[in-house]
Amino acid sequence: MMRKVFIFLALSAILLLAACQGSGAASGPAIEVEEAWGRPSPMVADAAAFYATILNRGNQDDRLLGADSPACGTIEMHESYMMDNGAMGMRPVEGGAISVPAGEQVELKPGGLHLMCLQKQSEINAGDHIPLTLHFENAGDIQVKVEIKEP
Repeated sequence: MMRKVFIFLALSAILLLAACQGSGAASGPAIEVEEAWGRPSPMVADAAAFYATILNRGNQDDRLLGADSPACGTIEMHESYMMDNGAMGMRPVEGGAISVPAGEQVELKPGGLHLMCLQKQSEINAGDHIPLTLHFENAGDIQVKVEIKEP
């Protein structure tokens, strides 16, 4: 009888350990988006820029493939760069996607990578919170609110 109890307890412990290890391990991408923000943009301007920090806490690389928002006709992923004449320029991200390596973070920020809201549907004012859906290759869609604030 004692042997059966011991076997039962041993098997229970093994199953419990396996369940804990499986739930604690981050398999695949585990994307988090923090501090999504943008600057005010009056209606006379056709575009606005959105920024955020994208963290991949998983063990698999991922890629941001695009984004959309009801506030924008379209959203493009852009990067800033130094032109030959010494001025800053902007161009679409090469390859059409932003890589988010496993265990790392990518900053979308002024003067670097950012999301361009084109064909704005209305004025974007300080204090607004704009819904934004980010489309990732592996993690799928992630919805965030972009806080519009003065620089």
